[in-house]
Amino acid sequence: MAPTTDLTPEPFSLRGIAVSAFGPSLLFGIGEGAILPVIPLTARDLGASVAQAALMVTLIGIGSMVSNIPASLITLHRGERWAIVAAAVWCALAMALSAWTDHLGLFALGCFMIGMSQAVFSLARQSYLTEAVPPEFRARAMSTLGGAMRVGLFIGPFIAALVIHHFGLTGAYGVGIGALIVAAGVAARIPDLVPAADETQPHAVAASITAKPSFRSILRDHHRLFVTLGIGVLLVSAVRATRQAVIPLWADHIGLAPSVAALIYGVAGGVEMLVFYPAGKVMDQKGRRWVAVPSMITMGIPLLLMPFTHGAATLLLAASLIGFGNGIGSGMVMTLGADHSPRTGRAHFLGVWRLMSDIGSSCGPTLLSFLAATLSLGAGIAATGLIAFAAAAQLAYWIPRAHAARQARQRVR
Repeated sequence: MAPTTDLTPEPFSLRGIAVSAFGPSLLFGIGEGAILPVIPLTARDLGASVAQAALMVTLIGIGSMVSNIPASLITLHRGERWAIVAAAVWCALAMALSAWTDHLGLFALGCFMIGMSQAVFSLARQSYLTEAVPPEFRARAMSTLGGAMRVGLFIGPFIAALVIHHFGLTGAYGVGIGALIVAAGVAARIPDLVPAADETQPHAVAASITAKPSFRSILRDHHRLFVTLGIGVLLVSAVRATRQAVIPLWADHIGLAPSVAALIYGVAGGVEMLVFYPAGKVMDQKGRRWVAVPSMITMGIPLLLMPFTHGAATLLLAASLIGFGNGIGSGMVMTLGADHSPRTGRAHFLGVWRLMSDIGSSCGPTLLSFLAATLSLGAGIAATGLIAFAAAAQLAYWIPRAHAARQARQRVR
Protein backbone atom coordinates (compact mmCIF):
# COMPACT_ATOMS: atom_id res chain seq x y z
CA MET A 1 0.00 0.00 0.00
CA ALA A 2 1.51 3.32 -1.09
CA PRO A 3 2.08 5.85 1.68
CA THR A 4 -0.33 8.74 1.73
CA THR A 5 0.85 12.30 1.63
CA ASP A 6 -0.73 14.88 3.91
CA LEU A 7 -1.50 17.87 1.72
CA THR A 8 -3.20 19.84 4.49
CA PRO A 9 -1.59 23.30 4.57
CA GLU A 10 0.15 24.29 7.75
CA PRO A 11 -1.79 26.79 9.86
CA PHE A 12 -0.63 30.37 9.42
CA SER A 13 1.43 31.93 12.21
CA LEU A 14 2.69 35.50 12.50
CA ARG A 15 5.79 34.14 14.20
CA GLY A 16 6.76 32.42 10.98
CA ILE A 17 7.19 35.75 9.19
CA ALA A 18 8.08 37.90 12.21
CA VAL A 19 11.72 38.62 11.37
CA SER A 20 11.28 39.17 7.65
CA ALA A 21 8.01 41.12 7.87
CA PHE A 22 8.48 43.17 11.04
CA GLY A 23 12.27 43.32 11.38
CA PRO A 24 12.79 45.94 8.65
CA SER A 25 10.06 48.12 10.19
CA LEU A 26 11.69 47.97 13.62
CA LEU A 27 15.08 48.86 12.15
CA PHE A 28 13.63 51.61 9.96
CA GLY A 29 11.97 53.04 13.06
CA ILE A 30 15.24 52.94 14.99
CA GLY A 31 16.98 54.75 12.15
CA GLU A 32 14.37 57.48 11.95
CA GLY A 33 14.02 57.76 15.71
CA ALA A 34 17.77 58.29 16.00
CA ILE A 35 17.87 61.31 13.70
CA LEU A 36 14.49 63.04 14.14
CA PRO A 37 15.40 64.80 17.41
CA VAL A 38 18.69 66.14 16.01
CA ILE A 39 17.43 67.46 12.67
CA PRO A 40 16.48 70.89 14.06
CA LEU A 41 19.76 71.05 15.99
CA THR A 42 21.78 70.21 12.88
CA ALA A 43 19.91 72.86 10.92
CA ARG A 44 20.73 75.43 13.59
CA ASP A 45 24.40 74.46 13.42
CA LEU A 46 24.25 75.14 9.67
CA GLY A 47 22.99 78.65 10.31
CA ALA A 48 19.23 78.15 10.04
CA SER A 49 16.82 80.32 12.00
CA VAL A 50 14.34 78.72 14.38
CA ALA A 51 11.62 78.90 11.70
CA GLN A 52 13.94 77.36 9.11
CA ALA A 53 14.91 74.59 11.52
CA ALA A 54 11.22 73.76 12.03
CA LEU A 55 10.79 73.75 8.25
CA MET A 56 13.42 71.02 7.93
CA VAL A 57 11.19 68.69 9.95
CA THR A 58 8.17 69.72 7.88
CA LEU A 59 10.05 68.82 4.70
CA ILE A 60 10.07 65.16 5.78
CA GLY A 61 6.28 65.13 5.89
CA ILE A 62 6.04 66.98 2.58
CA GLY A 63 8.45 64.54 0.95
CA SER A 64 6.31 61.63 2.14
CA MET A 65 3.04 63.21 1.02
CA VAL A 66 4.11 64.04 -2.53
CA SER A 67 5.80 60.65 -2.97
CA ASN A 68 2.83 58.39 -2.20
CA ILE A 69 1.70 58.12 -5.81
CA PRO A 70 5.24 57.54 -7.18
CA ALA A 71 5.71 55.00 -4.37
CA SER A 72 2.78 52.99 -5.68
CA LEU A 73 4.32 52.94 -9.15
CA ILE A 74 7.66 51.76 -7.78
CA THR A 75 5.98 49.02 -5.76
CA LEU A 76 3.85 47.97 -8.72
CA HIS A 77 6.73 47.67 -11.19
CA ARG A 78 9.56 46.49 -8.90
CA GLY A 79 7.70 44.45 -6.33
CA GLU A 80 7.27 44.92 -2.61
CA ARG A 81 10.54 43.32 -1.51
CA TRP A 82 12.86 45.40 -3.67
CA ALA A 83 10.83 48.55 -3.04
CA ILE A 84 11.48 48.08 0.70
CA VAL A 85 15.20 47.52 0.06
CA ALA A 86 15.43 50.56 -2.21
CA ALA A 87 13.62 52.74 0.33
CA ALA A 88 16.02 51.74 3.12
CA VAL A 89 19.08 52.40 0.95
CA TRP A 90 17.66 55.73 -0.25
CA CYS A 91 16.98 56.81 3.34
CA ALA A 92 20.52 55.86 4.36
CA LEU A 93 21.91 57.97 1.50
CA ALA A 94 19.67 60.85 2.57
CA MET A 95 20.95 60.64 6.13
CA ALA A 96 24.54 60.57 4.90
CA LEU A 97 23.89 63.70 2.84
CA SER A 98 22.29 65.42 5.84
CA ALA A 99 25.10 64.45 8.17
CA TRP A 100 28.10 65.46 6.10
CA THR A 101 26.95 68.53 4.21
CA ASP A 102 27.86 72.09 5.16
CA HIS A 103 25.15 73.63 2.99
CA LEU A 104 21.64 74.24 4.38
CA GLY A 105 20.06 73.68 0.97
CA LEU A 106 21.60 70.22 0.63
CA PHE A 107 20.53 69.46 4.20
CA ALA A 108 16.96 70.39 3.24
CA LEU A 109 17.22 68.07 0.23
CA GLY A 110 18.32 65.26 2.53
CA CYS A 111 15.30 65.82 4.78
CA PHE A 112 12.98 65.75 1.75
CA MET A 113 14.61 62.50 0.59
CA ILE A 114 13.97 60.94 4.01
CA GLY A 115 10.28 61.70 3.54
CA MET A 116 10.36 60.14 0.07
CA SER A 117 11.79 56.94 1.50
CA GLN A 118 9.08 56.87 4.18
CA ALA A 119 6.38 56.83 1.51
CA VAL A 120 7.93 53.98 -0.49
CA PHE A 121 8.82 51.91 2.57
CA SER A 122 5.41 52.28 4.24
CA LEU A 123 3.39 51.51 1.12
CA ALA A 124 5.53 48.52 0.12
CA ARG A 125 5.47 46.91 3.57
CA GLN A 126 1.68 47.37 3.80
CA SER A 127 1.16 45.90 0.34
CA TYR A 128 3.44 42.95 1.17
CA LEU A 129 1.59 42.05 4.37
CA THR A 130 -1.78 42.46 2.68
CA GLU A 131 -0.77 39.74 0.23
CA ALA A 132 1.16 37.53 2.63
CA VAL A 133 -1.25 37.38 5.57
CA PRO A 134 -4.69 35.72 5.49
CA PRO A 135 -7.58 38.15 6.11
CA GLU A 136 -8.39 36.61 9.49
CA PHE A 137 -4.94 37.62 10.77
CA ARG A 138 -4.76 40.96 8.93
CA ALA A 139 -5.47 43.36 11.81
CA ARG A 140 -2.96 41.64 14.09
CA ALA A 141 -0.34 41.80 11.35
CA MET A 142 -0.95 45.48 10.63
CA SER A 143 -1.09 46.37 14.33
CA THR A 144 2.19 44.57 14.91
CA LEU A 145 3.67 46.32 11.89
CA GLY A 146 2.69 49.71 13.26
CA GLY A 147 3.80 48.68 16.73
CA ALA A 148 7.24 47.58 15.50
CA MET A 149 7.74 50.96 13.87
CA ARG A 150 6.71 52.74 17.07
CA VAL A 151 9.05 50.64 19.18
CA GLY A 152 11.87 51.61 16.84
CA LEU A 153 10.96 55.28 16.99
CA PHE A 154 10.88 55.02 20.79
CA ILE A 155 14.25 53.38 21.36
CA GLY A 156 16.09 55.09 18.49
CA PRO A 157 16.63 58.39 20.36
CA PHE A 158 18.07 56.56 23.38
CA ILE A 159 20.60 54.70 21.24
CA ALA A 160 21.45 57.94 19.48
CA ALA A 161 21.89 59.76 22.79
CA LEU A 162 24.61 57.33 23.84
CA VAL A 163 26.47 57.78 20.57
CA ILE A 164 26.03 61.58 20.50
CA HIS A 165 27.72 61.76 23.89
CA HIS A 166 30.94 60.45 22.32
CA PHE A 167 30.75 61.55 18.67
CA GLY A 168 28.47 64.59 18.57
CA LEU A 169 25.38 65.07 16.41
CA THR A 170 26.95 63.18 13.50
CA GLY A 171 26.83 60.05 15.63
CA ALA A 172 23.02 60.05 15.51
CA TYR A 173 23.11 59.91 11.73
CA GLY A 174 25.63 57.07 11.97
CA VAL A 175 23.15 55.11 14.10
CA GLY A 176 20.41 55.79 11.56
CA ILE A 177 22.54 54.76 8.57
CA GLY A 178 23.64 51.57 10.29
CA ALA A 179 20.08 50.59 11.19
CA LEU A 180 18.87 51.22 7.64
CA ILE A 181 21.66 49.20 6.05
CA VAL A 182 20.75 46.26 8.28
CA ALA A 183 17.06 46.83 7.42
CA ALA A 184 17.89 46.63 3.72
CA GLY A 185 19.77 43.38 4.29
CA VAL A 186 16.89 41.82 6.21
CA ALA A 187 14.36 43.02 3.63
CA ALA A 188 16.38 41.50 0.79
CA ARG A 189 15.80 38.08 2.39
CA ILE A 190 12.02 38.47 2.56
CA PRO A 191 10.54 35.35 0.97
CA ASP A 192 8.45 35.69 -2.17
CA LEU A 193 5.26 34.42 -0.56
CA VAL A 194 2.28 33.18 -2.54
CA PRO A 195 -0.49 35.76 -2.15
CA ALA A 196 -3.08 34.72 0.39
CA ALA A 197 -6.58 34.07 -0.87
CA ASP A 198 -8.56 37.20 -0.10
CA GLU A 199 -12.12 36.15 0.64
CA THR A 200 -13.13 39.72 1.43
CA GLN A 201 -12.84 40.81 -2.22
CA PRO A 202 -15.74 39.33 -4.23
CA HIS A 203 -14.47 40.66 -7.55
CA ALA A 204 -14.78 38.78 -10.80
CA VAL A 205 -11.67 36.76 -11.45
CA ALA A 206 -11.65 37.34 -15.19
CA ALA A 207 -11.94 41.09 -14.76
CA SER A 208 -9.10 41.16 -12.25
CA ILE A 209 -6.84 39.32 -14.66
CA THR A 210 -7.54 41.33 -17.80
CA ALA A 211 -7.98 44.80 -16.31
CA LYS A 212 -5.05 47.17 -16.37
CA PRO A 213 -5.46 49.44 -13.36
CA SER A 214 -4.72 53.13 -13.45
CA PHE A 215 -5.13 55.91 -10.93
CA ARG A 216 -8.10 57.17 -12.91
CA SER A 217 -9.82 53.79 -12.76
CA ILE A 218 -9.04 53.41 -9.05
CA LEU A 219 -10.48 56.85 -8.29
CA ARG A 220 -13.53 56.12 -10.45
CA ASP A 221 -14.26 52.71 -8.97
CA HIS A 222 -13.61 53.67 -5.34
CA HIS A 223 -14.53 57.36 -5.21
CA ARG A 224 -17.41 56.76 -2.77
CA LEU A 225 -15.08 54.96 -0.37
CA PHE A 226 -12.51 57.74 -0.53
CA VAL A 227 -15.07 60.47 0.29
CA THR A 228 -16.66 58.49 3.14
CA LEU A 229 -14.33 56.17 5.03
CA GLY A 230 -11.35 57.97 3.51
CA ILE A 231 -12.43 61.23 5.18
CA GLY A 232 -12.53 59.35 8.48
CA VAL A 233 -8.96 58.19 7.92
CA LEU A 234 -7.94 61.76 7.11
CA LEU A 235 -9.42 62.95 10.42
CA VAL A 236 -7.73 60.13 12.33
CA SER A 237 -4.35 61.10 10.88
CA ALA A 238 -4.94 64.77 11.74
CA VAL A 239 -5.57 63.88 15.39
CA ARG A 240 -2.59 61.54 15.58
CA ALA A 241 -0.17 64.06 14.09
CA THR A 242 -1.41 66.87 16.31
CA ARG A 243 -1.16 64.84 19.51
CA GLN A 244 2.63 64.74 19.09
CA ALA A 245 2.73 68.52 19.48
CA VAL A 246 0.06 69.20 22.09
CA ILE A 247 1.76 67.39 24.98
CA PRO A 248 5.08 69.31 24.94
CA LEU A 249 3.35 72.58 24.01
CA TRP A 250 0.86 72.39 26.87
CA ALA A 251 3.58 71.29 29.29
CA ASP A 252 5.51 74.41 28.39
CA HIS A 253 2.34 76.51 28.64
CA ILE A 254 1.70 75.49 32.24
CA GLY A 255 5.35 76.01 33.18
CA LEU A 256 6.69 72.46 33.47
CA ALA A 257 10.40 71.88 33.06
CA PRO A 258 11.53 70.41 29.71
CA SER A 259 12.74 67.27 31.47
CA VAL A 260 9.28 66.74 32.98
CA ALA A 261 7.64 67.32 29.61
CA ALA A 262 9.97 64.77 28.01
CA LEU A 263 9.18 62.25 30.74
CA ILE A 264 5.43 62.69 30.26
CA TYR A 265 5.81 62.32 26.50
CA GLY A 266 7.91 59.18 27.01
CA VAL A 267 5.38 57.60 29.36
CA ALA A 268 2.61 58.22 26.82
CA GLY A 269 4.76 56.55 24.16
CA GLY A 270 5.38 53.60 26.45
CA VAL A 271 1.64 53.12 27.01
CA GLU A 272 1.14 53.03 23.22
CA MET A 273 3.55 50.13 22.84
CA LEU A 274 1.79 47.93 25.41
CA VAL A 275 -1.56 47.59 23.69
CA PHE A 276 -1.06 47.31 19.93
CA TYR A 277 -1.20 43.51 19.61
CA PRO A 278 -4.27 42.90 21.86
CA ALA A 279 -6.09 45.61 19.92
CA GLY A 280 -5.24 43.92 16.63
CA LYS A 281 -6.58 40.63 17.96
CA VAL A 282 -9.85 42.32 18.94
CA MET A 283 -10.14 43.81 15.44
CA ASP A 284 -9.66 40.38 13.89
CA GLN A 285 -12.13 38.61 16.16
CA LYS A 286 -14.79 41.25 16.83
CA GLY A 287 -14.50 43.62 13.90
CA ARG A 288 -12.73 46.89 13.06
CA ARG A 289 -15.35 49.09 14.73
CA TRP A 290 -14.61 47.62 18.15
CA VAL A 291 -11.20 49.30 18.14
CA ALA A 292 -11.39 52.15 15.63
CA VAL A 293 -14.25 54.01 17.31
CA PRO A 294 -13.05 53.59 20.94
CA SER A 295 -9.56 54.64 19.84
CA MET A 296 -10.79 58.05 18.68
CA ILE A 297 -13.15 58.54 21.63
CA THR A 298 -10.37 57.65 24.07
CA MET A 299 -8.14 60.26 22.44
CA GLY A 300 -10.88 62.87 22.12
CA ILE A 301 -11.86 62.98 25.80
CA PRO A 302 -8.39 63.78 27.24
CA LEU A 303 -7.74 66.26 24.41
CA LEU A 304 -10.90 68.14 25.39
CA LEU A 305 -9.91 68.04 29.06
CA MET A 306 -6.21 68.86 28.63
CA PRO A 307 -6.75 72.66 28.65
CA PHE A 308 -8.09 72.25 32.19
CA THR A 309 -4.93 70.54 33.48
CA HIS A 310 -2.56 72.68 35.55
CA GLY A 311 0.14 70.31 36.80
CA ALA A 312 2.34 67.37 35.94
CA ALA A 313 0.05 64.73 37.48
CA THR A 314 -3.09 65.71 35.57
CA LEU A 315 -1.19 66.23 32.33
CA LEU A 316 0.42 62.80 32.75
CA LEU A 317 -3.02 61.24 33.14
CA ALA A 318 -4.33 62.99 30.02
CA ALA A 319 -1.22 62.12 28.01
CA SER A 320 -1.42 58.46 29.10
CA LEU A 321 -5.06 58.24 27.97
CA ILE A 322 -4.10 59.76 24.63
CA GLY A 323 -1.28 57.23 24.34
CA PHE A 324 -3.66 54.38 25.18
CA GLY A 325 -6.17 55.52 22.57
CA ASN A 326 -3.50 55.93 19.94
CA GLY A 327 -1.92 52.60 20.85
CA ILE A 328 -5.09 50.54 20.46
CA GLY A 329 -5.51 52.17 17.05
CA SER A 330 -2.07 51.04 15.90
CA GLY A 331 -2.31 49.67 12.38
CA MET A 332 -5.96 50.71 12.08
CA VAL A 333 -5.50 52.90 8.99
CA MET A 334 -3.37 50.26 7.29
CA THR A 335 -5.89 47.52 8.13
CA LEU A 336 -8.81 49.49 6.69
CA GLY A 337 -6.80 50.23 3.57
CA ALA A 338 -5.88 46.57 3.16
CA ASP A 339 -9.49 45.47 3.73
CA HIS A 340 -10.80 47.63 0.91
CA SER A 341 -7.90 47.44 -1.53
CA PRO A 342 -8.66 45.52 -4.73
CA ARG A 343 -6.47 42.61 -5.78
CA THR A 344 -5.83 44.34 -9.10
CA GLY A 345 -4.49 47.85 -8.63
CA ARG A 346 -3.72 47.39 -4.94
CA ALA A 347 -0.57 49.54 -5.05
CA HIS A 348 -2.47 52.38 -6.74
CA PHE A 349 -5.28 52.16 -4.19
CA LEU A 350 -2.89 52.17 -1.23
CA GLY A 351 -1.03 55.12 -2.73
CA VAL A 352 -4.22 57.19 -2.74
CA TRP A 353 -5.13 55.88 0.73
CA ARG A 354 -1.77 56.93 2.15
CA LEU A 355 -2.02 60.29 0.40
CA MET A 356 -5.27 61.02 2.23
CA SER A 357 -3.66 59.96 5.50
CA ASP A 358 -0.66 62.23 4.90
CA ILE A 359 -2.92 65.17 4.01
CA GLY A 360 -4.58 64.74 7.40
CA SER A 361 -1.19 64.53 9.11
CA SER A 362 -0.21 67.84 7.52
CA CYS A 363 -3.50 69.65 8.14
CA GLY A 364 -3.85 68.71 11.81
CA PRO A 365 -0.77 70.52 13.17
CA THR A 366 -1.44 73.42 10.76
CA LEU A 367 -4.91 73.89 12.25
CA LEU A 368 -3.48 73.71 15.77
CA SER A 369 -0.94 76.40 14.90
CA PHE A 370 -3.62 78.64 13.35
CA LEU A 371 -6.00 78.34 16.31
CA ALA A 372 -3.19 78.85 18.81
CA ALA A 373 -2.17 82.05 17.01
CA THR A 374 -5.69 83.45 16.55
CA LEU A 375 -7.47 82.18 19.69
CA SER A 376 -5.40 80.25 22.21
CA LEU A 377 -3.42 77.04 22.57
CA GLY A 378 -6.20 75.59 24.71
CA ALA A 379 -8.75 76.27 21.96
CA GLY A 380 -6.52 74.52 19.43
CA ILE A 381 -6.15 71.44 21.64
CA ALA A 382 -9.91 71.32 22.34
CA ALA A 383 -10.60 71.59 18.60
CA THR A 384 -8.36 68.56 18.07
CA GLY A 385 -10.52 66.69 20.57
CA LEU A 386 -13.63 67.60 18.59
CA ILE A 387 -11.94 66.34 15.42
CA ALA A 388 -11.33 63.03 17.22
CA PHE A 389 -15.06 62.73 17.95
CA ALA A 390 -15.86 63.58 14.33
CA ALA A 391 -13.46 60.83 13.25
CA ALA A 392 -15.17 58.37 15.63
CA ALA A 393 -18.58 59.22 14.15
CA GLN A 394 -17.31 58.87 10.59
CA LEU A 395 -15.69 55.51 11.30
CA ALA A 396 -18.70 54.21 13.23
CA TYR A 397 -20.98 54.95 10.30
CA TRP A 398 -18.84 53.81 7.39
CA ILE A 399 -16.81 50.83 8.67
CA PRO A 400 -18.71 47.66 7.65
CA ARG A 401 -20.18 45.78 10.57
CA ALA A 402 -18.55 42.47 11.54
CA HIS A 403 -21.58 40.35 10.68
CA ALA A 404 -21.83 41.97 7.24
CA ALA A 405 -18.19 41.14 6.56
CA ARG A 406 -18.78 37.52 7.57
CA GLN A 407 -21.80 37.29 5.28
CA ALA A 408 -19.72 38.63 2.40
CA ARG A 409 -17.12 35.90 2.97
CA GLN A 410 -19.86 33.26 3.06
CA ARG A 411 -21.25 34.48 -0.26
CA VAL A 412 -17.79 34.12 -1.79
CA ARG A 413 -17.56 30.55 -0.59
